[in-house]
Amino acid sequence: MNTFWVVVAAAAAISIPALATAWAQSRIGPAVAASLAEKPELSTTAILLVAIPETMAILGFVVAMLILNQAA
Repeated sequence: MNTFWVVVAAAAAISIPALATAWAQSRIGPAVAASLAEKPELSTTAILLVAIPETMAILGFVVAMLILNQAA
């Protein structure tokens, strides 16, 4: 397989989930801040809501590593 396309596939595997994570956190962050201003006891839920989209970026990184390892 052409090395260029392997690198492009790995870059897409990490960049697309990272952009989706950034978009999700940009929507969740202000909502969490507003809800914590009204109900501070929701801090555990707020932390979980911010952390869940981060798993998309982590899984994208894992897929990128798998692509690069399979090509090597």
